Amino acid sequence: MLLDADESQLVLVDYQARLMPAIHDGSAVLANARLLARVARTLGVPVWGTEQNPSRLGANDADLRALCDRTLAKMHFSAAEEGLGEWLRPPAQPQQGGNARSLPKHLQKPAQQAPERGTIVIAGCEAHVCLLQTALDLMEDEFEVWVVTDACGSRTERNRDAAFDRLAGAGAELVTTEMVAFEWLRTCEHPDFKEVLGLVK
Repeated sequence: MLLDADESQLVLVDYQARLMPAIHDGSAVLANARLLARVARTLGVPVWGTEQNPSRLGANDADLRALCDRTLAKMHFSAAEEGLGEWLRPPAQPQQGGNARSLPKHLQKPAQQAPERGTIVIAGCEAHVCLLQTALDLMEDEFEVWVVTDACGSRTERNRDAAFDRLAGAGAELVTTEMVAFEWLRTCEHPDFKEVLGLVK
């Protein structure tokens, strides 16, 4: 099973400027998150950010924040508890009402619903707290969750790796930034291949 860009959304959890210096290998983790966001933007994949208690921990890295469609401020460790799932599902279309002059219902075209993007590619900090709880809740909400391991971090490697073990055991797919990029592309004939390759290199 490979990732499909048309079915994916990217969620970037809590890359806050005050937090990142404490994260093990934080500069590489942040660099991979920025790369993921740039590739997603290039390929038309929606990008969502979250910030944990931003009044205390500050905003996300400015470059990363600028690449997000929207950023959710939260107090719960799981962004799903704060309404992230509502952002990830297409809005329900209102039923078309009729009046005396409208077409009979059997002649009306049904309202088109935005296509479901049920594959969530997720990365963030800290892996064993906010990333883990958000990912587990999204799986419970019947999203398919792919965790980008080299764009996730915790203050210690042990906590980060324990999160990956638990997520894999719960059914999440573990991937890397380049795996995501090249699975979204699928072919070197993709019109955006050269641009994405330039970002990766």
